[in-house]
Amino acid sequence: MKFPELFFKATDEYCTYEKHLSAPLIRKTFEAGDFEKAAVLISGLGFYDLFLNGRKITKGLLAPYISNPDDIVYFDEYDVTDILRKGANTVGIILGNGMQNSMGGRVWDFDIARFRGAPRFAFSLVLTGKDGAETVISADESFKCKPSAIIFDDLRSGCFYDANLESPGWLNNDYDDSAWQNVKAAEKPRGEYRLCEADPVVVTEEIKAVEIRQGVLSNAFGNRDNMKLDTQFRFDYRQKGEKGYIFDFGINTAGIFRLKINGRKGQRIYIQLCEFVTENGEPSYRNTGSFYPDGYGQSALYICKGEKGETFTPPFTYFGYRYAVVFGLDEGQVNEETLVMLRANSDLKERASFECSDPVMNRLRDMSRVSDLANFYYFPTDCPHREKNGWTGDAAVSCERVVLTLTPEKSYKEWLRNICRAQRIDGALPGIVPTGGWGFAWGNGPAWDNVLTELCWQMFRLRGDLEPARECAPSMLRYLSYISQKRRADGLLAIGLGDWLQPMKGAGDPDAPLYLTDSVIAMYICDKSAKLFDALGMKIHADFAESLALSFKEAIRKNFINPGTMSVRSRCQTAQAICIYYGVFEKSEIPEAGRRLVELCREKNDFIACGMIGLRVLFHVLSDLGKGNLAYKMITREEFPSYGNFVKRGLTALPEDFLPEEENDTPNSLNHHFFGDIVSWFIQRVAGIKVNPRGDGCNDFDIAPDFIDALDFAKAHYDAPCGRISVEWKKSGNSVCLSVECPDGATGFIVVPKGWRFTADNTYSALHGSTVIPLAAGEYKAEKMCI
Repeated sequence: MKFPELFFKATDEYCTYEKHLSAPLIRKTFEAGDFEKAAVLISGLGFYDLFLNGRKITKGLLAPYISNPDDIVYFDEYDVTDILRKGANTVGIILGNGMQNSMGGRVWDFDIARFRGAPRFAFSLVLTGKDGAETVISADESFKCKPSAIIFDDLRSGCFYDANLESPGWLNNDYDDSAWQNVKAAEKPRGEYRLCEADPVVVTEEIKAVEIRQGVLSNAFGNRDNMKLDTQFRFDYRQKGEKGYIFDFGINTAGIFRLKINGRKGQRIYIQLCEFVTENGEPSYRNTGSFYPDGYGQSALYICKGEKGETFTPPFTYFGYRYAVVFGLDEGQVNEETLVMLRANSDLKERASFECSDPVMNRLRDMSRVSDLANFYYFPTDCPHREKNGWTGDAAVSCERVVLTLTPEKSYKEWLRNICRAQRIDGALPGIVPTGGWGFAWGNGPAWDNVLTELCWQMFRLRGDLEPARECAPSMLRYLSYISQKRRADGLLAIGLGDWLQPMKGAGDPDAPLYLTDSVIAMYICDKSAKLFDALGMKIHADFAESLALSFKEAIRKNFINPGTMSVRSRCQTAQAICIYYGVFEKSEIPEAGRRLVELCREKNDFIACGMIGLRVLFHVLSDLGKGNLAYKMITREEFPSYGNFVKRGLTALPEDFLPEEENDTPNSLNHHFFGDIVSWFIQRVAGIKVNPRGDGCNDFDIAPDFIDALDFAKAHYDAPCGRISVEWKKSGNSVCLSVECPDGATGFIVVPKGWRFTADNTYSALHGSTVIPLAAGEYKAEKMCI
């Protein structure tokens, strides 16, 4: 594919908080001759909206992608055969700031990134005739431009729009653009040109407010020192205590909105988006606003032109919110159509489900799905209301669940290309991708860097797709070399973030020592890299990775494992659980090591005492130990700290941390995805659909449900490459009816837990005490054995 090489811009200046610069309108009327096929290639740095003959054809929100243009420059291709006409045609483009001018990324140094500059675009239209000959119409300096009604836009901060500055008819062929300026040549971006293959970001649902009331914004707020800027606009609704209209949409998710109003000319409507209200019912953006200048954190401004039925949907941005506080409305202008939430995310499809008799588990399932989607805008992000960054550690611990339940492969592959491009020459990886250079000195380390290997591994293990590993193999090898050189004299590693956000502990002060968690995750990275290299036929690389994994294991065992008690010397849930899960303990040692883990849970009165690293594995380990009921209790109990406490508090998405209820007014984020592995536990352990348990392939399964004492039934499905696997079990006294549906290509076994047995004649006992039969569709009866 031949991409247009030249980029153009409207101006050399770019928008800042201190001096706003409107997004440019760009247009060109041109003649087209006879053609059989017509296709457009376009790149907009940062974002674009594309129109042809008055029709908007942009693939979705925030096109083409969110990337560092020094790494990759993304293009989109459109088939416009049915839109283009012989004769006169008009193309229109609006450019947004996006990553090209990310003033809202100041905390992460995007404001000083080398690539920062005015938005720019490249464009070509390829006309193919009947004889196959091609005619190319490319952007040049004859394209015209002028400022649009979008007077401010930023991916994180929001959008301001003055409808009085609109240019009616600007997309028409006969529009007079003689007063417009010509575009000028822009510097060529440094990154690789490529077509975007990630799923587009689309609006998936319209949600009306469940409540509309008057109220004020919470005044509990403080800016960071570097955010106290002399901004062009001043918004003092919070300081004055002025009342606005609070729209509560009933769910804390992500997207944009549609404002509809019969406004007066010049009427200013200011909208502040928030994800929570304080104990006294005041919406607050204190967990967002400190990252931005006052009034620019998740906000929008619309200045009315005075026409009936004006509508405004902010472009080139998105928000994480449940509440919108709208200032400037008259009472008669307020109704359920005034402001409608437009929920949006990457266009991922559902491939798994779960349901059971416990409403708390079902609520947690829904909350996890909200967070997974609200934090997926081309790639996994850490929160939709504040940072919107691609934090690598968050994605690493969520990857298995997301591949199991959604269809992220195309988006993961595109993001992996950006991760590889962001890698430093010495092999180091940043904590966020994309980045302008931030995230190497802090915010990374093996638990975060694991994203490179883990995404490749889970797509191979669960979907049989080796292409990501093939493409990322050089970067994986470079990373192994990097960590091999960062080890201490005792063979351990301590170079990054640890078991982040353990309840009742400081974010960076977990019980599990860093040189344990870093070393165990590094061992895991080496082990999975070895398996991927082996599958790719890269024997020398596999041997190197395997030997490095064994070396880490020896160092961990020597420094941390007490062979007399089979305990990890730091004595905490995370340490014991990860050493069991990731294979630091030998198989023969696991029963005794497992007893130590159960003791540690009991010492905490069956409460969670793990951060993100430990919670990724804890409940799976407990189930492997036959302690599924303990895992269930730790998850669903109402008392803090637990997942059930989230439900009790009325949250609609999973939060970033476990906070006691007295700290409800000071959360970090109430929409995060990295604690959502419980859904994987629901599907794989409770319902029992375990994918590729022996490493025999992605169409091999164990149907191994755990008949949790407190549950009456559970059911789940998973759409495997070979077809749909469905499982449902129902209790009746001391017996269970188990229904299994599977396609012809599925292999494996059906396993009931220890203490249960099939009533069929063809069962046999496994060494661990369960009973098993070959996998086949049907209905099975199992009964509890007398002990």
